[in-house]
Amino acid sequence: MAEIGRRFCIGYALLPKKRRSFIRDSLLRLAESKGIDFVRIDMDKPLVDQGAFDCVLHKLYTADWRKQLENFRTINPNVVILDSLDAIERLHNRISMLQVVSELKIENNHDESFGIPEQIVIYDKEDLSDRRAWETLKFPVIAKPVVADGSAKSHKMALVFNHDGLNKLKPPLVLQEFVNHGGVIFKVYVAGNHVKCVKRKSLPDISEDTLESVEDLQSFSQVSNLTNHERVDEKYYQMMQLDDTEMPPLSFVTDIAKGLRHALKLNLFNFDMMRDSRNKNRYLIVDINYFPGFAKMPGYEKIVTDFLSDIMRRNDRELVKAWFEHDASDPIAFDKRQVHNCENDSRKVVMLTCIGNGDGGG
Repeated sequence: MAEIGRRFCIGYALLPKKRRSFIRDSLLRLAESKGIDFVRIDMDKPLVDQGAFDCVLHKLYTADWRKQLENFRTINPNVVILDSLDAIERLHNRISMLQVVSELKIENNHDESFGIPEQIVIYDKEDLSDRRAWETLKFPVIAKPVVADGSAKSHKMALVFNHDGLNKLKPPLVLQEFVNHGGVIFKVYVAGNHVKCVKRKSLPDISEDTLESVEDLQSFSQVSNLTNHERVDEKYYQMMQLDDTEMPPLSFVTDIAKGLRHALKLNLFNFDMMRDSRNKNRYLIVDINYFPGFAKMPGYEKIVTDFLSDIMRRNDRELVKAWFEHDASDPIAFDKRQVHNCENDSRKVVMLTCIGNGDGGG
């Protein structure tokens, strides 16, 4: 339960579609009962003029928003920013996105192992004609745009079955080896220390016979592009008949999530992982997304609320600790910080430090 008299104000800046899917009444009610109030940030007004937020939750990437966020953070160093734009940008490039997985180390107390599929980057048409550029890959391959910023264009992917299919593509793009994985993908949602893994249907396995009989190239739509209604309908999940698919060990998934969270310096993301049909203990991470569709995950309200409560209280503890560690006679070491109670618009004064924790996202 929230401490009496102390509420946390979360300002959110989201595009309309994201706002409708994420800021639901069920989330607002649960958060309010835990001492957390969500306030929509007005994009027609300067961010610095919009109240005393304890946290800014955002998913905007314009130059103007970056400038506003930097200015706001300079003036309000104690406010938690979820998440850093510089850290988010790493996930907007499918080359740098998965490099962190290759460098990741977790404790070796698991029978399972993880990695990424073989992949190469094709920058121009000449590379497609040069067999040496892609000879390390085995068909079929998935062709993906290099840019992964959530736009419609970034979701245009294709399954390529032979070299003739490659010639129909327009670089730059990433070619990622398609690995049979039982037609099931594991989506792992991460909100700070809170991790939840769910299974979803994916592209079906491709046999050698199929490889010889299909067209050169086949485009496909991601499962995540289904309408919100289809995705949250329980009947839809029942139709998927995934009950027979064994989930990866939770401790294994949690260790990967923890490693990625620290390496990426992000709090809100998910990653797609599949089990290699050639080795049941081998898992491949194929995609990482910032602040994904959490509302598609059953019970997302509790995970998001618990995460925000954790990070707000940790931030408060760090601020109080920093105040005690500094000379209270130094006026720079602390200020009288106004904490906005979003519920009744009352304000109270508490003694807290103005020294930030460095990365704003915990």
